[in-house]
Amino acid sequence: MTSRDILAHLVGFDTVSSKSNLALIDWVRGYLERHGIGSELIHDGTGTKAHLWATIGPDRDGGIVLSGHTDVVPVEGQPWTSDPFTLTERDGRLYGRGTADMKGFIAVALNAVERFKAAALDRPVHLALSYDEEIGCLGVPSLLEAIRRRGIRPAACIVGEPTMMKLVVGHKGVLCAHGHVRGFECHSSTAPEGVNAVQYAARVIDFARRESERRYREGPFDHRFSPPSTTLHVGTVQGGTAFNIVPRDCRFDLEIRHLPTDDPHPILQSVERYCREVLEPEMHAVAPDTGITLSVFCDTPGLVADPDSDIVTLLRRITGDNDSFVVAYTTEAGHFSRDGYPTIVCGPGSMAQGHKPDEFIELSQLVAADRFMEELAGALGRISRPQP
Repeated sequence: MTSRDILAHLVGFDTVSSKSNLALIDWVRGYLERHGIGSELIHDGTGTKAHLWATIGPDRDGGIVLSGHTDVVPVEGQPWTSDPFTLTERDGRLYGRGTADMKGFIAVALNAVERFKAAALDRPVHLALSYDEEIGCLGVPSLLEAIRRRGIRPAACIVGEPTMMKLVVGHKGVLCAHGHVRGFECHSSTAPEGVNAVQYAARVIDFARRESERRYREGPFDHRFSPPSTTLHVGTVQGGTAFNIVPRDCRFDLEIRHLPTDDPHPILQSVERYCREVLEPEMHAVAPDTGITLSVFCDTPGLVADPDSDIVTLLRRITGDNDSFVVAYTTEAGHFSRDGYPTIVCGPGSMAQGHKPDEFIELSQLVAADRFMEELAGALGRISRPQP
């Protein structure tokens, strides 16, 4: 079975984040068993999703984690020209949801299992397949907790998000919060007697816009990124019931996409302080039961990798590429790094194709990733053991 064959199986599972990933996980588990590799599942609280953890090679510290997420983004409303859950080849490209982001990497890692087994590894290779990455990297913390409980101490991690097999040593982090403005309803003909939740939400959103623009002018900056500053963004707003009713409720989602060295929590606190000190006193003067809450639902750290670490040195030798890059998007690499793993992002395909209709990966990228895994299998003994 080739990487392309495996990818066809993986794409065939509809693992949009709102759905279960168990059918895919069960297929992967069976694939590993047929190659003599055991695996462990770590289920979520509902029992409808699971991480998979498997080890190839010796049972010892060190080695590398190959990490990939199994969930994909939705396809509804996108103008696909072929079935998004059937791998379709056209002109050297493989089309299907998740081909680039990031089932292509998982396929290559699985295809390398026999190669890793044959290499008589000095250090283990761990396969870590996670869920719920696409909705804020919400799943992987429970996987990392399970690894810690078992006393497993890998030396490094490769997160296989699509980078065209380039080494990414840094990315931004993201802090997201659900905002809820609780107003006071009344007939619109007596609007001053009410508290308009939509209008107060608009003032919070405008504060976030002004803070984002200030940071774009004043910094802090890291000009490796584009944009080079931390940004604030509101992506969804829902509120009101009718044009002639002063709305009682308005909800919105605030995102702070921050430089890896910029702590987002004081930024969120500044938004909360504006709500508490400026907006809520006005609201309470009309109706004391009104208010504004911001509830964090995603807190994914940025990534700052040591460009001289063993893992970066090794992968530069394997790829022959001495450059390293940073990206503005966020990955699970930030969580692995915060847990103490020297971590880089490197995988086949381009994020420019991810999340789009007719998502694809070039066949040549799978070939390049297969070569990468072959070289990695022969070089794992060169990675130093983690420090206690």
